[in-house]
Amino acid sequence: MNEATRPVDHPATPADAAAVPYDLIELFFFAYRDFVSDPDRILEKYSFGRAHHRVLHFVNRRPGLTIAALLDILKITKQSLNRVLKELIEQGYIDSRAGENDRRQRLLFPTAAGRQLAGDLALLQARRINRALSEFGPDARAMTKDFLLAMINPEDRDVVAG
Repeated sequence: MNEATRPVDHPATPADAAAVPYDLIELFFFAYRDFVSDPDRILEKYSFGRAHHRVLHFVNRRPGLTIAALLDILKITKQSLNRVLKELIEQGYIDSRAGENDRRQRLLFPTAAGRQLAGDLALLQARRINRALSEFGPDARAMTKDFLLAMINPEDRDVVAG
């Protein structure tokens, strides 16, 4: 461990510090940092950030997604989504169409450029995940999936698991 990653004792440490899995918490921070760093480099070229990535990912994975459903998935405000979505639409990565039954409803679809960018970003993250999973046995994918699902709030698990 180098100076930047070496933990220090701090007076703010809770009394039940032994019950706090600091090692795992820190590994989550470092894993997430590296997991998003690959796409961040590409997104920067487009002047996009992680919010753009999340929106593009879910619109690409669920073409025809409503704005209301996207807000529910991302757990963000409409105001937060509007700026990001506007940029993605204006730059030609997402198409917004009126619903067939309800013209007031907005359905979101990736454009060809949106599908390409979402695919490029997913491929970077897939390589990192697949490399990590390859270091473990054949049950690694299922166990990792179960663990990540267990980290999600119980009331959201069924929706996320699909």
